[in-house]
Amino acid sequence: MGPSGSGKSTLLYLLGGLDKPTSGSIKVNGKELAVMNDRQESVMRRRDIGFVFQFYNLIQNLNVEENIMVPILLDGKKVKDYKERLEEILQIVGLADRRNHTPRELSGGQQQRVAIARALINDPDIILADEPTGNLDSKTSEEVLELLQKISKVKGKTVVQVTHSTEAAAYGNRIINVKDGRVTVA
Repeated sequence: MGPSGSGKSTLLYLLGGLDKPTSGSIKVNGKELAVMNDRQESVMRRRDIGFVFQFYNLIQNLNVEENIMVPILLDGKKVKDYKERLEEILQIVGLADRRNHTPRELSGGQQQRVAIARALINDPDIILADEPTGNLDSKTSEEVLELLQKISKVKGKTVVQVTHSTEAAAYGNRIINVKDGRVTVA
């Protein structure tokens, strides 16, 4: 948690292997990121980490199901092998009835839930969420935060959320503050 420009997103990108640290080391699920080549990092990101971005990053001409299945396709897996998982995730995020809609036909909250579902499809151990409620109204924000909390508690996933909102941070088990690139534990 921290103000804009404090380094929260940079920290998240470092944890996800999207940026490289200038010093020190980072281990994700016991794997040292610095010794991984690009291919290994890419596989680790697809299989071990689910990303939820503030601006959703959905593909506009794909429907909900297709957007959720993008990581499966990128990993070279067969979509048909994930149909049961897709159904489970659609139920978890409450979008079973919107499966054939494109992002343009969805509200901001629904789009964010698609992004969360996409992050979950490969059953990663870690979910990295960058300001997941930054573009949502308070009611929808609460729904998204409750969903992330449920994923953590019920599914046993580690959810790392960066936010500047004390309300959003309150949904976490632990708060780590970032200010001017420095990390402190609350």
